[in-house]
Amino acid sequence: MDAVEGLGGSDGATRPMELLLMSLGGCTGMDVLSILVKMKQSVEDFHIELEGEHAPEHPKIYTKIEMIYVVTGNVDVVKLERAIELSEEKYCSISAMLRAGGVNIQTSYRIEPAGFTSESDQG
Repeated sequence: MDAVEGLGGSDGATRPMELLLMSLGGCTGMDVLSILVKMKQSVEDFHIELEGEHAPEHPKIYTKIEMIYVVTGNVDVVKLERAIELSEEKYCSISAMLRAGGVNIQTSYRIEPAGFTSESDQG
């Protein structure tokens, strides 16, 4: 971990609050992917885009987090919605903890067709 140079760091590594977002993404991502596999969905690629908004005053906690589940493959939209719902409501302890603390977590998803390659993947 690191901090910005103004706080004595070298700004060369992940900050603690960024790790919290990564933990949330990892927790719910493992849930959703596992549930989709159990539902026999053909997932070629999967990632979550995360963005958090901080309170303006210290301790500058997250007040809002936006998550976009991005799934590439032949995935049934109803099954994806159910997998996300199960993670949010039952399985992901980090999501539950943040929501209990008053964080507004908004989720959405995007399904890319099987064989899809984004421009960033092409180099």
